[in-house]
Amino acid sequence: MPQHREPTLTDVAERAGVSLTTVSRVLNNRGYLSQATRSRVAEAIKELGYRPNQVARALHGKSTQSVGIIVPTVSLPFFGELSAEIEDALASHGYRTLICNSLGRRERERDYLDLLVSHRVDGIISGAHNEDLSEYRTIHMPLVTVDRDLSPAVPNVRCANEDGARAATEHLLARGARRPALLTSRSGAHNRREAGYRAVLEEAGIEPVVLTVDFHTPDGRRAQMVGEGLDAVRDRVDAVFATDDLSAADAVEWARARGLDVPGEFKVVGFDGTTALRRALPGLTTVQQPIRAIARTAVELLLEQITALRDDGEVPRPARPVIELPGTLVQGRTT
Repeated sequence: MPQHREPTLTDVAERAGVSLTTVSRVLNNRGYLSQATRSRVAEAIKELGYRPNQVARALHGKSTQSVGIIVPTVSLPFFGELSAEIEDALASHGYRTLICNSLGRRERERDYLDLLVSHRVDGIISGAHNEDLSEYRTIHMPLVTVDRDLSPAVPNVRCANEDGARAATEHLLARGARRPALLTSRSGAHNRREAGYRAVLEEAGIEPVVLTVDFHTPDGRRAQMVGEGLDAVRDRVDAVFATDDLSAADAVEWARARGLDVPGEFKVVGFDGTTALRRALPGLTTVQQPIRAIARTAVELLLEQITALRDDGEVPRPARPVIELPGTLVQGRTT
């Protein structure tokens, strides 16, 4: 007869002909049990397709062996590759992942935080871009961010953004650019890539030109806005440092559509260096982020917190709130 509900612990006990306590002891590997008993319970679990209730395990003080990841969207190459690397690193330690796409919406990120906390995940890695969400200050669980400053109590793993931006801007000047513009998502003190760009231009005595196109602008509109911005400063700039590769690709297309030779008349450097963009635009000069190293460092820090919470009852304050890993300037045919 077909089963129309998930099997329970009671179903397993009845199928194996043992008590609920015995099934619990088998699942938690506690106490002495004969191999025959263990085998009967294992066979019943297999036949019924029983899956332990992870939330119920958490309510009894047990690990759910799960971690939540919050990113803007995995459809963006950087966050797609980052999520895959984090998931792979966690899997090697026996953890499952719940990947949440905030899509740049504060309310959606709040909902996902509530979901992850209520499902008692063992920890959270957040790389979303919404600023100043007070909900994070009320979370008392292992937490690591990627390229996001929440507080000195939360480790932040990121590329050395300012150093990478300096290298990109210095490269443009070394290749003959005299008026490089910055193309970024949001301008301000928090933007360390902008800080690197501005520092190099100040040293060279060049006036900065900063163009912004919001990170979450739809793809079709994004290219249009990049084009409009560059059209407005066309007579003032001869190069672009874009703080992400998608914007860099839009800048390259803009230049070619207007008959500008790249890199002879117009030069472009991006930032991220993901596999997807390197395949789509193999000639792009870019600063490649160490995505695998960022993911594995974030996972190591999170697992350290999970272990400390289990052993000591509290999440430790990080020795270094910000961990920066160096990027690599990859020269291509756009400079």
